[in-house]
Amino acid sequence: MQAADIATEGAETISIAGEHAVCDRSGALFFPALGLLVVSDLHLEKGSAFARRGAMMPPYDTAATLSKLAASICTFRPSIVVSLGDSFHDGWGAERMPDIFRDELLAMMTGRDWFWVAGNHDPEPPAGLPGETVRELAVGGIVMRHEPTGAACDGEIAGHLHPGARIVRRGRSVRRPCFATDGRRLVMPAFGAYTGALNVRDRAFSKLFDWGLFRALMLGRTRVYPIAGSMLHPG
Repeated sequence: MQAADIATEGAETISIAGEHAVCDRSGALFFPALGLLVVSDLHLEKGSAFARRGAMMPPYDTAATLSKLAASICTFRPSIVVSLGDSFHDGWGAERMPDIFRDELLAMMTGRDWFWVAGNHDPEPPAGLPGETVRELAVGGIVMRHEPTGAACDGEIAGHLHPGARIVRRGRSVRRPCFATDGRRLVMPAFGAYTGALNVRDRAFSKLFDWGLFRALMLGRTRVYPIAGSMLHPG
C-alpha cells in the first residue's frame, strides 16, 4: 500500500472552493497541496476547568485529545497546523496543562508552522506556548476562522458549532459528529474528547449552506460516511 493510500484510508476527499481536502475520520481536515492540517475545538483541559468549579469529570480529556492529534500529524505530516479556536476550554487552560502534556504538544509543534485561531473560550494566546495567534488566516483559496460568518463566503473553514448529524435506517437511529459542507464553506466537527455535537438541522446552521448541495460527512469508527442533506433527521 502506498503512503498516499494510507493517508486517506477511511477518509473522504472533497473540494472546498476549488481546494482539494481530505476529511479524516478523526475529525481532522488535510489539504495535501498546501501541506495544511486543520483541527477545531480541542477544548484542552476541559476536565480541569470543570473540576475548578466543583464538577468532577474524569481527568483524561487532554491526554486523549493530544493522542489523537499526534496520530493525525503522524499520518499526514503537515508543514502547517491550524487549531481553529477553542483550543483550550478557558483562558487559563494552557497554564493548568501538566508538563507531560505540554512537552507532548511542543514535540508536535517542532519543525512546522502552528497557528492558534482565537476562539470564544480562548481569545488570548495560550500562555507559554509557541505558535502565532490570529483572528483568522487565509491560505491558498481558503479562509479559516473560529465562528462562521452569516454571509456567503467561498472557501470559509470554521468551527465553533460542533456539527453532528442523525440518520435513521431500518428503525435504527445513528448520531455522529460530522463535517458540514456545501462545497463552498465547511464547518468542522469538534476534535476534543469532551465535546458534544449540535444537529446540523438546527437553526444555527440554516443560513450557512446551500441545502440543495449540502452533505454531512459523518465520522464512523473506520471511515467517513457522506450523507446527503435530504437523508438527515432533526433532533
